[in-house]
Amino acid sequence: MNMFKVQKDEYVNKTFRMPVKLVNDLEQLAQRENVSLNNLVIQCCSYALSEMEEPAKPE
Repeated sequence: MNMFKVQKDEYVNKTFRMPVKLVNDLEQLAQRENVSLNNLVIQCCSYALSEMEEPAKPE
């Protein structure tokens, strides 16, 4: 018999300085999409990292 196991993501607290306009824009988008600002920033960062081009390798 399999037992139910609660899984929890691991997080770390960091402090970043961001431009006021960017934070305001992110807060407005988070409110409009009904998600937390933290969740939106995580999604944006994850997307940006997954879409980055690989740096050219030195010859």
